[in-house]
Amino acid sequence: MVGFKATDVPPTATVKFLGAGTAACIADLITFPLDTAKVRMQIQGESKGPVQAMASTQYRGVLGTILTMVRTEGPRSLYNGLVAGLQRQMSFASVRIGLYDSVKQFYTKGSEHAGIGSRLLAGSTTGALAVAVAQPTDVVKVRFQAQARAGGGRRYQSTVDAYKTIAREEGFQGLWKGTSPNVARNAIVNCAELVTYDLIKDALLKANLITDDLPCHFTSAFGAGFCTTVIASPVDVVKTRYMNSALGQYSSAGHCALTMLQKEGPQAFFRSFMPSFLRLGSWNVVMFVTYEQLKRALTAACTSREAPF
Repeated sequence: MVGFKATDVPPTATVKFLGAGTAACIADLITFPLDTAKVRMQIQGESKGPVQAMASTQYRGVLGTILTMVRTEGPRSLYNGLVAGLQRQMSFASVRIGLYDSVKQFYTKGSEHAGIGSRLLAGSTTGALAVAVAQPTDVVKVRFQAQARAGGGRRYQSTVDAYKTIAREEGFQGLWKGTSPNVARNAIVNCAELVTYDLIKDALLKANLITDDLPCHFTSAFGAGFCTTVIASPVDVVKTRYMNSALGQYSSAGHCALTMLQKEGPQAFFRSFMPSFLRLGSWNVVMFVTYEQLKRALTAACTSREAPF
């Protein structure tokens, strides 16, 4: 068997909290170029404004977007906003993923059996709570990914500069721009991602089709990534457009969605579906496999340290 063996000692809430944040950061490091390509394709076609990204550049497909960015802006452009992205994951994933089991137990009042309703409630709760904690990091990440280096000066020179500039030009509320669509998106994403992973994993184990090991985690994570992309893609596009918009361009997230529908049609809500799936699918696989292994490794380390000599 590859990886750490499962132990009889369940992981503590602290282990889950730290493990989730660390696993999410590792997944982000590996899949960040796909996320940047997704953002560029999502904002393509929006109205011209001071926050537009490369209006003259047309992106075609995932690979085409990545190659165009490398050719016109250099390879480092694929990692625009990485620092804010890692800040986001360490605070965001720790809450929405690391606290999921604890909140699920709260809703089931400690019962071993968790129904679909309890899982959905737990996913919605931790997803919304995570946004309340990490929204400013998400705004900065999206702004960095959207800005282009070619053909003019960059809007933000560093992560710290981005936080300061947004707060100075748009007020404190600028750092919380898009909170409503982000709460909706992450409640949906968390439910689709964690609940689907939970259900697929439970079904595989109960049917004795596979053991609680890497193949089980890989299969469950891949299925969760696909379901999440299908369900959350429209909200994700609106969230990205609204966060990246100029001050006053849209009066609300609903106005942003309505403008997209009127000017670009329903297909705009599924713009960049393929990079979204490639990113979410690969991110889920890396994150969940790493998370499961980290939980076992950290639990084993804590148990061995507490064990008497």
